[in-house]
Amino acid sequence: MSAEPVYKKVFGRPESLKEAATHYCPGCGHSIAHRLVAECLDELGLREKTIGVPPVGCAVLAYNYFNFDMIEAPHGRALAVATGIKRVQPDKFVLSYQGDGDLAAIGTAETIHAANRGEMISAIFINNAIYGMTGGQMAPTTLLGQNATTAPGGRDPELHGWPIDISRMLALCDGVVYVERCTLSSIKQIRKAKKAIKKSFQCQLDRLGFSLVELLSPCPTNWKLSTQDSWDWVSEEMVKVYPVGVIKDTTGYEDKK
Repeated sequence: MSAEPVYKKVFGRPESLKEAATHYCPGCGHSIAHRLVAECLDELGLREKTIGVPPVGCAVLAYNYFNFDMIEAPHGRALAVATGIKRVQPDKFVLSYQGDGDLAAIGTAETIHAANRGEMISAIFINNAIYGMTGGQMAPTTLLGQNATTAPGGRDPELHGWPIDISRMLALCDGVVYVERCTLSSIKQIRKAKKAIKKSFQCQLDRLGFSLVELLSPCPTNWKLSTQDSWDWVSEEMVKVYPVGVIKDTTGYEDKK
């Protein structure tokens, strides 16, 4: 009689991610980003000591999907709330998960000052170049010529100003040790994004300072494009304005290899 086959599980749901259907629109990148954050927390053994701060925006219900402690912040104040948590409980691992409207618009002041102070926080920044939850208004990150409900003829620099590259702005702050911009548009790029997120988390564990990972992600619903066209637009148009790659790295991790 032949022996029973032995099966090895090689892929499954991260412990840091709940078994729950999300509210995100088809083609949205939030679900991918959630999984990457959860996998990194699991692999670093951080789930039990993590406190996450979700935004007001499309990810406002992130606490329904992440399987660790979460504290909701008022719109734009995620990094202020995260600062308070980290200072009161410095042994906790604290991360913020924010969209462009939250981090780069109403929360610009909180973002810049937390970064400049070098708060020991890891920020995950989802950039989809538009206000998603509230119906497609122009965001600080909206590209020139891109349509929005508040810019129906496309963003005009004379009328609306230029897109804000918040990651490059933050990289100028002395308290910031690591900033990288990634995209979720392919398996190869998703793997790079996970590596960047894990590095950001390690910065906090080693108490080096503030770190941020920007993830370029589509919004098919408000861009009024198909899922495939949305991902293509990220790869072909967004990266021209927001080039992917390391923007700042003073960690010295590369020298330790």
